Amino acid sequence: MPEMHFQVRWPDGAVQNCYSPSLVIHDHLEVGIDYPVEEFLAHVRTALAIASERVRAKYGFSCTSAAATLEAIETTAAQALSSSGTVRVLSMTPPSVAAATPKGRS
Repeated sequence: MPEMHFQVRWPDGAVQNCYSPSLVIHDHLEVGIDYPVEEFLAHVRTALAIASERVRAKYGFSCTSAAATLEAIETTAAQALSSSGTVRVLSMTPPSVAAATPKGRS
């Protein structure tokens, strides 16, 4: 099962490195986009739940690393919810197929 890392910048400027056991994050977030904190949190909760279920389907248990990532994000989000700022997705590794395809090629 392919895994990925994604990096976000919170409204206070702090950068957080995150992990997903699945590439499903690409279906819920986009690099370079600013998300209101609550919207970002909703996308991440959904994506990491799907990722964890994919691990459960393949290995018979959920992914504790996905749960730890979500817990860390929720802790940071709780502090950021009082701000009117946004969360920016800085990077995803590996990139999506669309992002990795040079323009003009398929």
